[in-house]
Amino acid sequence: MSWRPQYRSSKFRNVYGKVASREHCFDGIPITKNVHDNHFCAVNARFLAIVTESAGGGSFLVIPLEQTGRIEPNYPKVCGHQGNVLDIKWNPFIENIIASCSEDTSVRIWEIPEGGLKRNMTEAILELYGHSRRVGLVEWHPTTNNILFSAGYDYKVLIWNLDIGEPVKMIDCHTDVILCMSFNTDGSLLATTCKDKKLRVVEPRSGRVLQEASCKNHRVNRVVFLGSTKRLLTTGVSRWNTRQIALWDQQEDLSMPLIEEEIDGLSGLLFPFYDADTHMLYLAGKGDGNIRYYEIGSEKPYLSYLMEFRSPAPQKGLGVMPKHGLDVSACEVFRFYKLVTLKGLIEPISMIVPRRSETYQEDIYPMTPGMEPALTPDEWLSGVNRDPILMSLKEGYKKTSKIVFKAPVREKKSVVVNGIDLLENVPPRTENELLRMFFRQQDEIRRLKDELSQKDIRIRQLQLELKNLRNSPKNN
Repeated sequence: MSWRPQYRSSKFRNVYGKVASREHCFDGIPITKNVHDNHFCAVNARFLAIVTESAGGGSFLVIPLEQTGRIEPNYPKVCGHQGNVLDIKWNPFIENIIASCSEDTSVRIWEIPEGGLKRNMTEAILELYGHSRRVGLVEWHPTTNNILFSAGYDYKVLIWNLDIGEPVKMIDCHTDVILCMSFNTDGSLLATTCKDKKLRVVEPRSGRVLQEASCKNHRVNRVVFLGSTKRLLTTGVSRWNTRQIALWDQQEDLSMPLIEEEIDGLSGLLFPFYDADTHMLYLAGKGDGNIRYYEIGSEKPYLSYLMEFRSPAPQKGLGVMPKHGLDVSACEVFRFYKLVTLKGLIEPISMIVPRRSETYQEDIYPMTPGMEPALTPDEWLSGVNRDPILMSLKEGYKKTSKIVFKAPVREKKSVVVNGIDLLENVPPRTENELLRMFFRQQDEIRRLKDELSQKDIRIRQLQLELKNLRNSPKNN
């Protein structure tokens, strides 16, 4: 019996990636060389933010999207952190508010002025201290205004109410460093991956672990909720060190994934991106130049390969444009901003559905979450869940948000959550931190030994000079 390929009818089977021309890229940017597994890039309909390489602290650039081309070396930066910046995220409801976290254990909220920065910004409108170690991740709640999640190397996830500028909840169920956080559609559930090789689904307000998977065959790195399909997708590494993805049913006990699929034998981390409007999944590898894309279905085989965008330049990270910032006249359904470290370049990559008609295509642009929050912080903290407020990209996608961020006045020095002062209760050091301390101490010992040997040599020289002076004929 001859093998015949199975034909699938899909409106997205011919989606292709289109790289912007050089004059529409952002050039001359000193992209950070930090090896932390994050994107180091955040974008919305007005600004592009990129973490940069800097000495004596952490900084990032904020560039208006229309200001393409070469960026001057002395372009103003946001540079208030005392340590390297590890993650940045734009507020989904207020386009000029951005959150950043750093190795200096702080989370900071910045307000970018209209038209971008004219000089270096060193003062944040809000500084949040609650973690006892560096903070690696920040995530905004998808439906509630002014609720921010941060994950630190102290194994804790803190939930911040920015209306009062303090942490209101703490999720303390992880036993190692948290690698990734992802919300479901209404923000009632939080999925996390951890260095202890476990996938968890958590109720964020109570901190209770609803489901947990010990991934022995599939070592998880990244997780993403697949919209309202009650499913999760993870990327990770198999027991044979090949990159793979796994699909999980949230309604099951997560003991076994629905499917596991090997991607390739490369070593770079796989970043998953899911578009709930088109049910498309994009996979981009760190250090690769390729972006694979799939269509997610409700029935077997669940995951259908569509095509692959190829590029010779490796990517360090990728920023993703929100739906309301896309060009619907060009049938653009997704847009990446690719960080090319070797060239100091940011390349926009548009994923386009080829259509002959230039009219608005309603079948590829359904109602999508807009820029209006569905809940206030108090409502969400009291237990209310609500789906995001939807908008049409046909008429409303150019509207700007009218919400204004007001920073609270704070003078408290202690941070108490669940009866625990977070700044006083420091967890035990990890093995990597102990090794770093050991090597720093060894370097300090070598430095002191070198100084002592130099002083010994100098003392011997002075003794020899003194002896020569005493034995000279003039002294006799």
